[in-house]
Amino acid sequence: MPNLNDYLHKLTHLKRGITKYGLAPHKPILLITLLELISNGHLTENRVSVDTDLVGIFQENWRLLVNTLHQPDFTQPFFYLQSEKIGNKPIWQLIAKPGCQINAHIKSVNTLIQVLEYGHFDPELFQLLVEPTARQSILLALLSTYFPETQQVYFNNKRSGKGYYHDLQEYVLNEPEAQYKTVRVETEEDVFVRGGLFKKLIPKVYNNTCCITGMRLESTFGHNFIDACHITPFSVTHDDKVSNGLALCPNLHRAFDRGLITVDSNYFVVTSKHINEDIIHTYSLNQLKGKKLILPTIQQYRPALENLEWHRDQIFKG
Repeated sequence: MPNLNDYLHKLTHLKRGITKYGLAPHKPILLITLLELISNGHLTENRVSVDTDLVGIFQENWRLLVNTLHQPDFTQPFFYLQSEKIGNKPIWQLIAKPGCQINAHIKSVNTLIQVLEYGHFDPELFQLLVEPTARQSILLALLSTYFPETQQVYFNNKRSGKGYYHDLQEYVLNEPEAQYKTVRVETEEDVFVRGGLFKKLIPKVYNNTCCITGMRLESTFGHNFIDACHITPFSVTHDDKVSNGLALCPNLHRAFDRGLITVDSNYFVVTSKHINEDIIHTYSLNQLKGKKLILPTIQQYRPALENLEWHRDQIFKG
């Protein structure tokens, strides 16, 4: 059975692609990111899904550590890490969904999510990764081997809580411009992370509560049943700030998107005259007419009036 020294040797001698910019840094960045997710409690079992935190922190670590012109492609190391072995045993494997295949030609995060069940480490390696002392030894070895010139920048930013992912969260939370002025959405992965943060943070600022009905529903498994709803469609405005969002029950999300309900300039619900329903039913849309939204206490998290006006003018079927 391999021990810590065996894994340290393997992880500091990774096979990396040769490019005109030098050896590819992608695999070390992915490993450092996975170690960070274990450290912060996001990854608690040997079953890695592709989500906002994984891709967002990968992008953050790339910006902190890589000083060459390589492109920060997440999907490639996620696949090619499978080629790393101790003896004949891979240290990393991907499990595809039934009827699907995962190959090196997948260069889209969204496509990868469609076909991936999960990724996992060799069980012996994972047992070392969840042990703080061994994990720290592996992290320091990765940083000193692959990023000796920038590792201090990494540590400084992690201590201060600053970086790409933090800046994007501030952007979505509608913080002052100066705090996220460096954020630029350029790639599919940037859009994926920003959209994921929108879906994650909108329910959070509304306390996982539908802002119209007041219904709050979560499960003990951590599932949230309140949707993050764009007021102006992302396809039109590319606006993923909380000021362009509402927390709604799924049925009201659909009604809002289809123009059957809207919100006036005083945050009261307006219903369409084109609704055909049993108006005395407990859950009828017309019973919500004139109801005031339950709004976040922090002003900058509230829906922007100009976005609500756009929805009334362009979507609502009065």
